Amino acid sequence: MVASEIAAVFFLFNALLRGSLVQSQGLQRGFYDSSCPDAEDIVRSTVEKYYNNDATIAPGLLRLHFHDCFVQGCDASVLISGASSERSAPQNFGLRGFEVIDDAKSQLESTCPGVVSCADILALAARDSVDLTGGPNWPVPLGRRDGRISSAADAKALPSPADPVSVQRQKFADQGLSDHDLVTLVGAHTIGQTDCAFVRYRLYNFTATGNADPSISPAFLPQLRALCPPNGDPARRVALDRDGAGAFDAAFFKNVRDGNAALESDQRLWGDDATQGVVQKYAGNIRGLFGLRFTYEFPKAMVSLGGVAVKTGRQGEIRRKCSRFN
Repeated sequence: MVASEIAAVFFLFNALLRGSLVQSQGLQRGFYDSSCPDAEDIVRSTVEKYYNNDATIAPGLLRLHFHDCFVQGCDASVLISGASSERSAPQNFGLRGFEVIDDAKSQLESTCPGVVSCADILALAARDSVDLTGGPNWPVPLGRRDGRISSAADAKALPSPADPVSVQRQKFADQGLSDHDLVTLVGAHTIGQTDCAFVRYRLYNFTATGNADPSISPAFLPQLRALCPPNGDPARRVALDRDGAGAFDAAFFKNVRDGNAALESDQRLWGDDATQGVVQKYAGNIRGLFGLRFTYEFPKAMVSLGGVAVKTGRQGEIRRKCSRFN
C-alpha cells in the first residue's frame, strides 16, 4: 500500500469515526455548545498545563476515568473524598490527577457555574491525555451528571493486576464491555506505569520451586529483576510498555505477544484464544496499518467505556466541587 492509499484509508476511518461517536447512552456531542461553549477548551488547556510540567500525568488521568466508570458508572464517584469513599479503597491507591480535575472544575465554575459535570471533565481529560501523548483524538459525547453515591466497598468491581482472563472478562462484561473492548482498553497501558509491588511476585518464587513466571520472556526477566530486586522499593515505577511508555502506539501489543508484559493480567491476554486474536490483530506485522487499526479502535472502546451506567437528565447532580457532594 502506497503512502497516498494509507492517507486515504486514514481519512476515511477518521470520517467514519467522527460520524459514529456522536451519541452514546443518551450523551451527545456539543452538549455544552450553548450553555458553556468554552468548556472543552478549558479542560484541554488545563490538562496541557499539567502535562507540560509532568508527562506522566497523562496515564494518571486516563486511569482515573477508567476507575471511575467501573464503579457506579461514569459519574465522578471516584473523586469524592472521605474515609469510606470509593477513592479510599485499596484498589484506588496510587490514583493520580485529582488536582487537574479540581483545577479545571474551578475554572469552569467561574465561567459557567453549575453547568459542567465532574464526570464530563474526567471523560474529556482522558481524551486529551491520549491526544497529548501522540494517540488519537475523538469527539467525546457529553451530558453526564455526577453521582450521589461513593463507597469503597464497590471498588471490588475493578480489575486486578493478578486477574486471570476469565475474571477480567466477567468484570468487563458486567459493564457491558466485550472481549474486544477488554483488549483494546488494556492497550491504554502503552503509556502506563505500575509499582514493583505489582510485578515482583512474578519474578521470584512464582512457582513452588522458586522460579519466575514462565510466561515472561527470558530476555525481559533480567530487566524486570534489575528494576525490582527482592528487597527493593515496592513503589519503584515500572513501564507497562517496555521501551516505549512515553508514546501512545501499538507497541504494547507486540510486548504482550512476545512475553514482555510487566503485569500478569496483561500477559495472560496472550494465553486465551479469544483475547489472543485481538492482541495479534493489533501487534501484527505491517507496522503502519496495524498501528492505525488500534488508533481507530481505541476511541470507539473509550466511548463505550464512557457510556457505562451514565446519569443524565434529572439524575444525579452537577457538583460545585468535585471532591464532595452538593
